[in-house]
Amino acid sequence: MRREYYARGSCPGYGEPPCRFVLVDTSRLSAAALSLSRDLRTALRLARDLGLVAVELDARGGLAPDQLTQTGLRQIRKWLGDEGIVVSAVTFRTRGGYADADRLEGRITATKRALDLAHAIGARVVLNHVGDIPPESEGPQWQLLVDVLTDIGLWGQRAGATLCAEVGRASPADLARLIAALPEGSIGCDLVTGAAIVHGHDPIAAIETLGSHIESVHATDAVAGAFAGRGRAVALGTGQVDLPAVFAALEERAYRGWIGLEPVEERTAREELAAAIDYIRAI
Repeated sequence: MRREYYARGSCPGYGEPPCRFVLVDTSRLSAAALSLSRDLRTALRLARDLGLVAVELDARGGLAPDQLTQTGLRQIRKWLGDEGIVVSAVTFRTRGGYADADRLEGRITATKRALDLAHAIGARVVLNHVGDIPPESEGPQWQLLVDVLTDIGLWGQRAGATLCAEVGRASPADLARLIAALPEGSIGCDLVTGAAIVHGHDPIAAIETLGSHIESVHATDAVAGAFAGRGRAVALGTGQVDLPAVFAALEERAYRGWIGLEPVEERTAREELAAAIDYIRAI
């Protein structure tokens, strides 16, 4: 496995304290299969060609858990084995949140199926948002959110996979407050660094706030807008995310999970991903 080092801060001269080096394990990089190709087998080959050993699979992109047969699962496992690729995460993006009463039962059932699918193909996490988190830790909407996520959390513990809430649209402080209200291990967090910037949050502060609850990381970049939520995604290394500092903060908390990469433009996805990998290796 390829491992790289980067220095946090400037290198010292004579008589100065030594540099602090943090290990960046580039064998933990991953990318969404759908960003490479709509055909899964082709996507796995392209991921391997990029030097990746893991992909994220989209439970809404041709892998609907309620439609995937055992034969289909065996075929996917064979393709993964043939290419030497593992599944880092299953993404399951819902339109509504878990305190949104509209079609909630169907959303809960589908999330549980996604957790079952993740375990069946060797992934530990399912990635989604949790929707709007009430500003006060009381009231019917807050209780509904806590009850639903407690139920999903128990299902995930039995299934062997964890629902991870995106940090970005939801603030780190709100997610920490929500996690504290749930039974231990109910949900984790997916830190999307670019989304954090777009929504007015500091990724480093998010790591400090959420600590060991971060079970997935996406190294993305962005430029903040005039108002929270109005920024835009940009290619890795060209925006406001201080990626070396992010890696340093993760290392301090012994993060050993996957680091997902996301292209900005679908038509140039392979070129963007290759550039992102080179950027991380050169830090």
